[in-house]
Amino acid sequence: MMRSVLRGVAAGAAGTTALHAATYLDMVLRGRPASTTPEESVRRLADTTGVPIPEEGRENRVSGAGALLGILSGLAVGAGYGVARAAGWRPGTATAAAATTIGAIVGSAAPMTVMGVTDPRKWSASDWMSDVVPHLAYGWVTAATYAAMTRRRRRWPATTWSR
Repeated sequence: MMRSVLRGVAAGAAGTTALHAATYLDMVLRGRPASTTPEESVRRLADTTGVPIPEEGRENRVSGAGALLGILSGLAVGAGYGVARAAGWRPGTATAAAATTIGAIVGSAAPMTVMGVTDPRKWSASDWMSDVVPHLAYGWVTAATYAAMTRRRRRWPATTWSR
C-alpha cells in the first residue's frame, strides 16, 4: 500500500508541475493575469480557523501559502490515485487521466466554492478553459507517470551482454 501511495504522490508531483507549466504558458500566450483564488482561499482559511497571518510580509506569505495549497492538492490527488491502485483499481491510462483530472478539478474548486471564493456556475467559457486545460495536463501527466513507474521492465537475456 505505502509503495502505491508514494508512487501516487510522485506522479501527482509530476502532474502538478505540468499543471503549473500549462497555466504559465496560458498566461504568456494570452497575457492574462494570475488567478487570485489561491490567495483568497488562504485569507478565508485564516479567517475561518482564527489562525492569524503576520502583518510583516503578509501578502508574500499569503501568496506562498496559496501556491503551497495548490501543490498539496496535487499531491493529495496523486496519493488518492495510489490508494485506488493499491485497492485493485487498474484503469487504462486514458481512464486514469480522466479520473485524476476530475479529482484535481474537484479537489481545488470544491473547497474554494464552499468557502465562497469562487462559483463555477458563474464562470465564462474562458474561465473554464483556464481551469480545465491545466487540469487535463495534470491528469495526463499524473496517469502516465504512475503507469511508467509500474510498467514491468523487460530484462535483456544474459547472453546479449556477453557477446
